[in-house]
Amino acid sequence: MVPRRCIGVLAAVVVAGCGADDDDAGDLTVAAASSVQDAIRACAPDVRASFAGSDELAAQVRQGLPVDVFLAANTALPAALADDGLLDDPVAFATNALVVAVPADSGVRALTDLARPGVDLAIGAEGVPVGDYTREVLSRLPAVQERAILANVRSEEPDVKGVVGKLTQGAVDAGVVYATDVEAASGRLRAVAIDAELEPDVAYGAGVVTASERRAQAEDFVDGLTDGSCAEALRARGFGPPP
Repeated sequence: MVPRRCIGVLAAVVVAGCGADDDDAGDLTVAAASSVQDAIRACAPDVRASFAGSDELAAQVRQGLPVDVFLAANTALPAALADDGLLDDPVAFATNALVVAVPADSGVRALTDLARPGVDLAIGAEGVPVGDYTREVLSRLPAVQERAILANVRSEEPDVKGVVGKLTQGAVDAGVVYATDVEAASGRLRAVAIDAELEPDVAYGAGVVTASERRAQAEDFVDGLTDGSCAEALRARGFGPPP
């Protein structure tokens, strides 16, 4: 059964596919992590794109939805799909940094400030890359600090855009997101850096879905993520080069 939170995303892909006429029937369908949405929209405006949490999109590939390319905010999900024969050998195409995002006038100045009583926090859900990266960071803190921060979590979101949304709506005081999400917030948010010894390795992976009927287009698209207009769009929005 498809999880309830996937239904809207699945419907968006199906509608895009069914709505295509003969002239654009060859258009590429790309399922991509929500954190790369602005870059992909800018560099490939003609593709049929679905943006959501990487785990949801990986589930779509497993369910056989008509997707040509899969982009994830980690390398583990593409690797798992490849191991199961559902994705060609994936490539790492970008890097990012995890940060604590707060309103510009917030008094939060460090990760450990999230343990203070009364600080409401939003993070990614478990299984979503941003959520797993967050838990990786917290696991490196002293146990008492980790427990105190987790006790302040008020919302676990299905993708990083959900965390940003909770922040910009004023529903929480802080959220753990990618540095590029703060950059895209146009001054509404401020990034609090995470100490280097706690920072996870955030790498993005992509691959061609083996069932794709547009393999040449799909391969060109993936190549362009590391050397082409999409690579340029990613760098312009603060993503780092592949590891």
